[in-house]
Amino acid sequence: MSDPAHWEKVYQTKAPDAVSWYRPHLERSLDFIGRAAPDRSAAIIDVGGGESTLVDDLLAGGFTDVTVLDISQTAIDVAKARLGATAEKVTWLVADITTAALPEQRFDVWHDRAVFHFLTDPQQRAAYVRQVARALKPGAHVIIATFGLKGPLQCSGLDVTRYDADSLHDEFGESFHLVKSDIELHKTPAEKNQQFLYCFCKMVRAPA
Repeated sequence: MSDPAHWEKVYQTKAPDAVSWYRPHLERSLDFIGRAAPDRSAAIIDVGGGESTLVDDLLAGGFTDVTVLDISQTAIDVAKARLGATAEKVTWLVADITTAALPEQRFDVWHDRAVFHFLTDPQQRAAYVRQVARALKPGAHVIIATFGLKGPLQCSGLDVTRYDADSLHDEFGESFHLVKSDIELHKTPAEKNQQFLYCFCKMVRAPA
């Protein structure tokens, strides 16, 4: 996951609607974000947002404080070009999420669809969770979507780690309360079905 060159190649050689994780709209994510942030001034970060249309839908829904982070400059550039002048309303970050310099207690909602499952090294996952805990405000929410136990073993030529709700929640620990989990059957542009697991958590206290 931490190899920018790999992801630059992916985004430079595939159209935005050709990558396996593409959906025209992330309905499940939008539903959870709406529950977590009824106030449209809430600060939201979309980790691995890349070329996703989630940012478009958040802005259209009235959210005014949106940050998109991705390891690929190409992916960010595609999203900015699609949004046009509206892109100026978004904070864009090109970084590896495990080492990114994120501000402390900045965000009300952390969203990640299809990044965390690429972190196959326990040390990477621990670094990711530390980033979450550092960047979120007290009482903030985390929305993580990974491949479920019946999902693929690889994606974009890389191994992934699959989860059920308990094992994914365990990665974050008792400081995060599991509010809800859902299974989503995602149909790829190649007409293949992929099982995604969504976990919707609330940070109830700062991890020790």
